[in-house]
Amino acid sequence: MKKRWIVLLSTLLSMSSLYAISVSQFDSPLYGTAMLNAIPNYHAFGEVFTLLQREWFWKGFLIALFLVPVAGGIHYLLIGPKVFSHHGKKVFAFSVLMRVMHNLAALSFLVIVPTGFVMAFGDFFGGGMFVRICKNLHGLATPVFAITVLPMIIAWIRDMFPNNDDVKWMMIVGGYLSKEKKPVPAGKFNAGQKAWFWIAMPGGIVMIITGALMFFLNKDLSPVATMLGMSQIDLLRLSAIVHNILGMVVATFFMVHVYMAAIAIKGAIHSMITGYKEEEEVAILHSSWYKKLKEEGKV
Repeated sequence: MKKRWIVLLSTLLSMSSLYAISVSQFDSPLYGTAMLNAIPNYHAFGEVFTLLQREWFWKGFLIALFLVPVAGGIHYLLIGPKVFSHHGKKVFAFSVLMRVMHNLAALSFLVIVPTGFVMAFGDFFGGGMFVRICKNLHGLATPVFAITVLPMIIAWIRDMFPNNDDVKWMMIVGGYLSKEKKPVPAGKFNAGQKAWFWIAMPGGIVMIITGALMFFLNKDLSPVATMLGMSQIDLLRLSAIVHNILGMVVATFFMVHVYMAAIAIKGAIHSMITGYKEEEEVAILHSSWYKKLKEEGKV
């Protein structure tokens, strides 16, 4: 009997020693003691995050991934792209700085969006090195986008506020559901471009912040978590929820933006290379801006 007690006591001491070693070795702001302490507050964000991560995030990204290409394909087959003369006069639209900023943002999004999809479907790809590489590329491309945000906001925000033309534009979907070339009420930026601006800029800032919190998840984020009145684990759960929901919206609008610039309006993408738009394109698709330019004697 005495031997059994000695064996039991030795086992308990060994287990406690191993626990102490494991906690000291693997304890961090996220794992170890922090994870145990967060269990009582699991109902705060844990339940909703688990539900969204298991059931809804992948479905949302899947819908976005297929809906835009399918809708674009149908539009192209039934209506086709709008074609404007490239041999007439040109209208200056974008400065060198704005073209550089826009194109840097576009290049960064060409990395961020596909790698974001890979991470969203990480289980499908089996995890491993490929997903980790995509995660690192995602993180590396984000600072490139970040440096473009402020210049684009400063340069374009005054033209991005809604007006009566935007309501008219929405009523006819910018004329994109018709093969006819009728003047469309829009300023320098139409309602669709304005919507993309308000999603990509403020939404992009939120995604940069939430993405950074997740990318550096093992760092001590307690000052931020304490300020928001939650644990670091809940801060990361909330960041993941916001980041994924915004990611679906941003990815959808980005694919639409690419389709409109590169396919739906033939040659429109050249304006972000040369800085000039075709006069006929401006007269038809940005008729209010064209009228203003004529009044100012700029065309």
